[in-house]
Amino acid sequence: MIWYPYEQMKTMKAPYKIVDADGVYLYTEEQKLIDSVSSWWSVIHGYKHPELNRALISQVEKFSHVMLGGLTHEPAQRLSEKLQSWLPGDLDYSFFSDSGSVAVEVALKMALQYYMNRGEEKRTMILALEHAYHGDTFKTMEAGDDEDYHFVLKAYGPSRHVVHIPTEIGALEQAFGEIHDRLNCLIVEPLLQGAGGMRMYDLSFLKRARELCDRYGVLLIFDEVATGFGRTGNRFVADLVLPDILVLGKALTGGYIGHAVTVASKKVFEGFYDDRPEHALMHGPTFMGNALACSVALKSIELFETRDYLSKIRRIEEITRRELAGFDDPRIREIRIMGGCVCIEVNDASTLKGYQAFAYERGVFSRPFLKYLYAMVPYIITEEELVKVLGTMKDWFAGAR
Repeated sequence: MIWYPYEQMKTMKAPYKIVDADGVYLYTEEQKLIDSVSSWWSVIHGYKHPELNRALISQVEKFSHVMLGGLTHEPAQRLSEKLQSWLPGDLDYSFFSDSGSVAVEVALKMALQYYMNRGEEKRTMILALEHAYHGDTFKTMEAGDDEDYHFVLKAYGPSRHVVHIPTEIGALEQAFGEIHDRLNCLIVEPLLQGAGGMRMYDLSFLKRARELCDRYGVLLIFDEVATGFGRTGNRFVADLVLPDILVLGKALTGGYIGHAVTVASKKVFEGFYDDRPEHALMHGPTFMGNALACSVALKSIELFETRDYLSKIRRIEEITRRELAGFDDPRIREIRIMGGCVCIEVNDASTLKGYQAFAYERGVFSRPFLKYLYAMVPYIITEEELVKVLGTMKDWFAGAR
C-alpha cells in the first residue's frame, strides 16, 4: 500500500491515476488534464520531452549510477563545471544530493561547521523567516515555520537554535543587532515563499540582508529549490543578490529525477579545505551525483538557455496579469503574481473545498492547499492553455460550480 504525502490516509479521497503524460498534459483513463502545478513546480519543460528523454537513454546505455565515494564520472564533472560557469559570482563548488530537503540540510550543516572549523563554537543559531518552508527533514523543519507541516516538532518544545522574523527590514536589523554574534547563517526562500503560502516580498529585504551578513560575518543561504530556474521571473534571485550558499533542486532536472545541489562560494569551500580530516564535510548521500540525473540536468539547462525561457516566463506573467486584471470576489483576500507563479489567497479555506474536482471536470489538474489556490505552470504552456487554467480559477468564484 502506498503511504501518500500530506494526507490523512483514513479519510483521503482516491488520487487520480495517471496512465500517460505529454507536454503540459496528464492523462487518466478518462480525462486529459493541464498540469497547472508542474508536479510540485519541477516539470518546467513539460512531460516526455524528446531531448530530455534522449539524454537519459544515452546515459543509461553506459551506466545509471556509481557512487561518488572514491569514484567520479563525466556527467557529474560536466554538471559541476556548467554550474560553476553559469551561476553568478564565485558560487563554484557543487555538493550534490538526492532531494531539495537534503540539499538544505547540507547547507545548514555547512554553515554550522564553517564556524566550528574556525573555532567559533558559539555560532550555533539560524535566522530564518516566518512562514518559511525548507523541507520535511528534521533540521529543515526546525528552520521552517509552518505548523501545518511541522507540528511534530512541538514534541521538542521551542527551538533554542532558530529565530524567525517577518520579511521586514526593521525586524531583520533588530535580529542582527541582538544575536549577530551567535548566528551562523540567515536562510531564506528569496522573493517567493512557496509552501508557506506563495508569499512574495521585496528585493530590498534581501539587499539589506546581504549588507548585514557582510557586516557581522554571517553566511547568507538562498533556498532556491522552488524559486530557481525562472519561477520568480529571474533566472535565479542569486543573480540579483549574491548568497554565500545556493540550494537548487526541483527544476534542476526538469522534474525527471530527484536531484539537488548545494553550491558554496569560495569562502565557504576554503573553510573546509584543510590538512585536518576533522575539517572535512562528512556527508555523502548514496545517490549524489547520479549519472542519469546529471545528464538530464545538463540537457535541461541547455533547453533553458537556448529556448529563451525567460521570455516565456515574462509572457506567462503578462497573460496572467491580463486575465486577472480587475478580478475580485469578497471571498478573496489577495491575488499575488510573480513570474511563473500566481496565487489566489482566500479568507476561509472552506472556500476552496471541492475545487480540485471542479478543475478536473474542466481538464485542469490543480492542488490547492489551505487557503491558497495557485498555479505554477510548465514554461512551455501555450496562451490558450494558460487562459484555460486561469479561467477555471475565475469560474470557481463566479459560481460555475
